[in-house]
Parts: sequence; C-alpha cells; structure tokens
Amino acid sequence: MSVPDPTALGAEMLALMHELWDHPRSLTGDGVRRTLAGLDGHVAVEMHEVPTGAHLYDWTVPEEWTLRRAWIDGPDGRRIADTAEGALHVVGYSEPGRHTLPLAELRGHLHTLPDYPDRVPFRTSYWKRGWGFCVSERTARSLVEGDYEVVIDADLAPGSLTYGEAVLPGQGGGEVLISTPICHPGLANDNLSGVALLAVLARVLSTQASRWHTYRFLWSPATLGPLAWLAANEANLGKLVAGLSPMCVGDPGPFTYKASRRGDTLVDRAARLALARSGAEHRLLDFVPWGGDERQFCSPGFDLPVGALMRTPPGHYPENHTSADDLDFVTEEALGESCRMYLDVIELIEADRRFLSTCPKGEPQLGRRELTNRMGGQKGDDHEMAMFWNLSMADGEHSLLDATERSGLPVATIRDAAEALVGAELLRPVETRPRPVETTGGDAEAA
Repeated sequence: MSVPDPTALGAEMLALMHELWDHPRSLTGDGVRRTLAGLDGHVAVEMHEVPTGAHLYDWTVPEEWTLRRAWIDGPDGRRIADTAEGALHVVGYSEPGRHTLPLAELRGHLHTLPDYPDRVPFRTSYWKRGWGFCVSERTARSLVEGDYEVVIDADLAPGSLTYGEAVLPGQGGGEVLISTPICHPGLANDNLSGVALLAVLARVLSTQASRWHTYRFLWSPATLGPLAWLAANEANLGKLVAGLSPMCVGDPGPFTYKASRRGDTLVDRAARLALARSGAEHRLLDFVPWGGDERQFCSPGFDLPVGALMRTPPGHYPENHTSADDLDFVTEEALGESCRMYLDVIELIEADRRFLSTCPKGEPQLGRRELTNRMGGQKGDDHEMAMFWNLSMADGEHSLLDATERSGLPVATIRDAAEALVGAELLRPVETRPRPVETTGGDAEAA
C-alpha cells in the first residue's frame, strides 16, 4: 500500500479540523449536518436522517436541538458566558428561554472545574430537561450579587438525528467499518480528530489501485448514531470482517489499542502486529464496556469484531472534556502518526486472504518458472523467502496475515510474493465468507 508522508497527512487533518471547528455539533441539529457537508473535499458523504421518536433498541431519538446563541449578562454589565466566544459555555440540549434570576439561583445552573480554575467544562443534558451554563471556576468566583439575565436562543422540537456514511467498494465480499463520533462541539482531540482522521483515511484509500475489502466510514452522534446504523444494517452485519473506532488521535500520548469483546479477531491481530512492528510506544487493553462507538458494536446482541485504536483514551488526560482540548492541544505530528498507524493496520487487514497451493506435495520448482535467479548454495532474499512462506501456508485455512506473522517479513513483501505465485499458477485464491452474525435483543424502529 502506498502511504503518503505522515507529516503531510497530519497537516491535512489539522487544516480540516480548523475548517470544522466552529460548527455547533450536538446529538442532533445543523451543526452535525454542516460538519458532514464540510467533508466533501475529501470524500462524498451520504447523510441519513432518523426522525424524532424512532425507537433504536432501548433508546428513542429525542427532539432536535438547534442552538443559535446563548449568553449570561451580569448586573454590572459584564457578559460572563457567551457561546459566540466558546461552544462549551452552554450545556448541550439546554431548553430555550429567557430568565432573570439572582446570583444564588444562577449558581445552581453553573458548572465549573474547581481543580482547573481557568478551564470551561463540557456538559450535556440530552435526556433530562433543564438548562445550564459552563464557566471557569475563576469566573464563577468573581460574580457579584444582583440579578442576571440569561438568554438561550434555541429550538427544541421534532426533527431528526443525522449520521453520515461513505463506502469504498472492494473486490472481496468482506467489509471493514471505521466509525467515529461527531457530536462534540469545541473539542479538538475528543472527537474532532476522529472526524478528520476518517475523512483523510477515506481520501487516501480511494486512491489505492485495488482494495480487497469494502471500507465503510461512519460519522455519527455517540450512542444513538451507531445504534441507528446497526438498526438499518442488521441484515448485512455478516459481511463485517473487522472494525475500528477512532477518537482522541491527535494528542501527544502513546498509542492505545482496546481489543474487541472477543479479543482474538482479525482486527485485534492486525492492530497488535502493526503496533509491535512500528516500534512506537503503545499500550494494549482488554475490552471494557465503556468508551466510544465500539461499545455498541461489541454489545452481546451483535458481538462484532470492532476494536478501538487511539492515543490517550478519553477520561485519561486532564484536558479531556474541557476548553483546554482545543486546536493548540493536538499536533500535526500526532495526527499524522495516527493516520499512518491506521493505514498500517488496514494493510494487515487487507492480508486476510487465503490461497491454495496447486503444487502442495513437496516444494515446487521456482527456477524453471523464472521466479528465482538464485544459484544453488546461495541464500534466498526476502522475496524468495516470502514465496516459500506463502506456499507453506497455502492450505486454504491460513491467510497472508498468518504468513506475515509467522515469517516476520513485511506484509507488502508477503503480498507481492503471493501475486507472483498466482501469476505462475502455483497459488489460487480461496473465496472465504465472513462469520454469520445472529443478532438478538429485540427489534428497532428506525423510521
């Protein structure tokens, strides 16, 4: 696989994040649609709308929230919070309205971070009606007695939830799903970095001459978005051979891979091998039912082969879900390295192809087929060793990934050798079918 320079990938991702930064993303609303529309320069995204009231397993799509602006003016004429200055200032899904109230009552609607007095927290109230604002602890301490004017210029009414999808077809019958949340406003690493990663990955993969698997990219609001996609695609889940859930891919921390619920799937093997061979500092985590989109895909009624490849996990760096997670916190270097790591994992997933030897009894004669020019007594090079490994593993049960793991050779060398052997009619591909998925746990109404 031809991989661009990670520095260029990181610059491309960061530039896209700057373009998308100001869109007011939430669980629903035009902020999500505008963000998806902003990806058009990288990949064509199809938007799907799921109406308010639709049942998605144990969840129901809420009313759509459209925020225009929200602010608080103090009795001294000072504006103490304004979404025009920062999207985090209002609690997500705050009810529209105008209020005049004394300081003591206002404090019950303010959220701060006492341990980080200069940061504004990120808070939402999707499922409990009410309203609130987020300010720095230092600002909260400076408030004077008197009446405060609160304005939340927004709509909360029947509408829909939006998710976006892009598909790059492959030659084989399997699919790889790469899914990221898109609902956080004003946060760069969590989760705008994942939004940009998918867009750049899709652009790079679209330029590849051939793909064995089909690649499906999903941008959707957390929890409800993956559930909406699952509800609409239950009949086709058996095609899924691997999946990844990226978020927090722009911070300078080491790579972290959290395994799928099964722990031994194709994506688990590919991610662990890519990380081990990269030489980069990394951590391997077992599955836990908490995190990003992978927790929906790995729920027991689906048990899909989806892992999470990130840098520092959400909740494990102090900037997370605060105003400190801004565009200055992420780096081009970290973004580019993350994109390159995803491409390395994908290259190994692409090696999930099986072959049968047409000459399985003994070692075939490579010289008369002009597959080697080595004289007797000379040691074979990596390409020749890769041919021997491919022939040894070509029993219809083992894949190019198995040969890559066993040999210690680069996957590209294994792949090129396999292509040479197919051309010489010493190998023939075996059509493999993904594992059937039998879903349980009730129906979902997505319309």
